[in-house]
Amino acid sequence: MDIDVVIPWVDPSDKAWIESKNKYLGIEDLNKIDNSNNRFRDWKNFKYVFRGIDKFMPWVHKIYLVTCGQTPDWMKKNLDDDKLVLVNHKDYIPEKYLPTFNVNPIELNLHRIKGLSEHFIYMNDDYFIINETKPDDFFVDGLPCDYALEDPITPNHKDVFNDILINNMILLNSRYDRREVLKKQRKKFYSLCDKKAFLTNMCLRPLKRNDFFGLHYSHLATNILKSTMEKLWDENYETLDKTSANKFRNSDDVNQFIIKNEQYVTGKFHPYNVNKFGKAFHLDDSVDGAVDELCDVITNSNYKMICINDFNIVDFDRTREKVNRALDIILPKPSRWEVE
Repeated sequence: MDIDVVIPWVDPSDKAWIESKNKYLGIEDLNKIDNSNNRFRDWKNFKYVFRGIDKFMPWVHKIYLVTCGQTPDWMKKNLDDDKLVLVNHKDYIPEKYLPTFNVNPIELNLHRIKGLSEHFIYMNDDYFIINETKPDDFFVDGLPCDYALEDPITPNHKDVFNDILINNMILLNSRYDRREVLKKQRKKFYSLCDKKAFLTNMCLRPLKRNDFFGLHYSHLATNILKSTMEKLWDENYETLDKTSANKFRNSDDVNQFIIKNEQYVTGKFHPYNVNKFGKAFHLDDSVDGAVDELCDVITNSNYKMICINDFNIVDFDRTREKVNRALDIILPKPSRWEVE
């Protein structure tokens, strides 16, 4: 089967993009949106995402780079390579939602990309492939590799992302009964491939709740069936339409994790142990040794994939330099799409 990769990206230093973003900022309730600067800081390491795919994922069918019309300065301008497809937001997102500075409509409309395969891997621009991969790291027997782990959400209305997770659960519980799902999908929710997840789910199993109270998600690539997204839009158009109309990430949104939720409760996933595959680093350079630990993981290729999440970086320039130096050690060769 063909497996594609989809990656969204924005150049936060682009003056035209900044002017457009600032123009629309005034139309939203500023208390409800997330416009924090670290969501748009440039780590100058996006080229290593492509170097990792080129070196460690040669089996990928196509890579779709999704932007608002921008191209990274290190990327060849005249691409004579049908493996890489540049996708403008206007190529697939309905015009009524544009322009958008909200990742949620960008993600929730991916199924509209022309030519996108049924099986695809959704990656952010801070996900790095640092070791050899195989197709069955992502899909087995046509099903996305994932894990279903119940995890109670603690409400905190000062956190936009937390509100979005609650919205996801409200949508899920409006359509599915937890106890019926756990009975029907017991082999997958109680798989022994991850013993910690198995024990957690077993401890929560006796709770006589008909509603899901939260699910845990890894901050790594999402393996998706395009047909799942089409089904979600068919059955939840009003909710997804409302999110797609928000030009900035908003506390009223749902996000791409509703795709995972749908795949969990319908059993359209193959259980696996994500801890053996990859790790997300919520990087805080004020913690002694945190940056050095990450750099060691990179240079030793301890995982197949890592996420470097800009959580709390005090000395941004120094931290960026150390991390990028480590990435260059294992990925020194330019990718096929890179200007040498």
